[in-house]
Amino acid sequence: MERLRTEPRPDWREHVERDLGFVFHTIDDAPYWDETACYRFSESEVDTIEDATGELEQMCLALVDRVVASGEEAYERLRIPRSAWAAIESSWKVGEKNLYGRFDLSYDGSGPPRLLEYNADTPTALFEAAVVQWDWLEAFRPEADQFNSIHERLIEAWRNFGIGRRRLYFSSVKGHVEDAGTVEYLRDTAVQAGLTTDRIDVEDIGWDGRRFVDLENRPIDVLFKLYPWEWLVGEPFGEHLLTGVAKVIEPAWKMVLSNKASLALLWEMAPGHPNLLETSLEPERVPGRVVRKPIYSREGANVSLLQEGRVIAETSGDYGAEGFVYQSYAPLPAFDGNFPVIGSWVIASQPAGMGIREDSTAITRDTSRFVPHFFG
Repeated sequence: MERLRTEPRPDWREHVERDLGFVFHTIDDAPYWDETACYRFSESEVDTIEDATGELEQMCLALVDRVVASGEEAYERLRIPRSAWAAIESSWKVGEKNLYGRFDLSYDGSGPPRLLEYNADTPTALFEAAVVQWDWLEAFRPEADQFNSIHERLIEAWRNFGIGRRRLYFSSVKGHVEDAGTVEYLRDTAVQAGLTTDRIDVEDIGWDGRRFVDLENRPIDVLFKLYPWEWLVGEPFGEHLLTGVAKVIEPAWKMVLSNKASLALLWEMAPGHPNLLETSLEPERVPGRVVRKPIYSREGANVSLLQEGRVIAETSGDYGAEGFVYQSYAPLPAFDGNFPVIGSWVIASQPAGMGIREDSTAITRDTSRFVPHFFG
């Protein structure tokens, strides 16, 4: 694994907007999509990442089964509200299918990839990984390969969902450009799979007392929501979703995996596993430097680095009310002052590709750059 400097295409902004529909390529006047560098991997390194991703996904599915079997105590440790327990159990026991997830891994090309966290419910950076970096590969390295079958696997997954002729609605919050881009990309893959689709903002979804409806009062029977379950369960909208009146993607059982307390439960289930970092709900259980993360948080907010219980670095934010997990500190690899995190994707629980986000600090945030990769 190495980081290579590259010369950006002079018209890359115009190209990705016009030809790919990629409009959120710049954040605060700085490139989010970054063509000034790329990462090169060997084929064996890619195999290592793919194998670790597959094993981690199977461990996560085993954890859901374990939590559902354990019941109340496990749900409380995960800080999942009681109102959601029945929906989680029902969705798991009937085998509701999941679409996608992203494992964030620390890996430098030597040793095993280590799990930092699992974005199991509403992961983004999908379009960049599936389409934009593939377009880059064809322009820059047509002779090389890329760990990337995301697009094809998404189409296949939609075909296997059993949606049939029902209209599939895609939703996200109003005014969020990145979320809108992710949802439109997913909708496009569903259309390519032959499904009937529609788009609606979360705020515009109605409830007529019996069912969800769109702005034309048509029933919403199947809903993909790029909106976190932990937010939904505290809202009237979410209470209705929990009744099962509509098929929801991602399914309710993903709540077990979409909070960081699951990292502690994974360690308890498989202590010492080479792809896991020691993690606990109790700070004194993890020796040495510790990363404290809110059980519910996003985009690197409210993350602290602790040394002997003292905060030596932290990020701001509004999370942490539900408590924290404490994870053994694993320094990210550094390449010329850049710290990459590998986002390894699963589609329908199968490893499907990766994207790389890097920052000039060791905490990956929503402004961190997306950098393409290749191997071979």
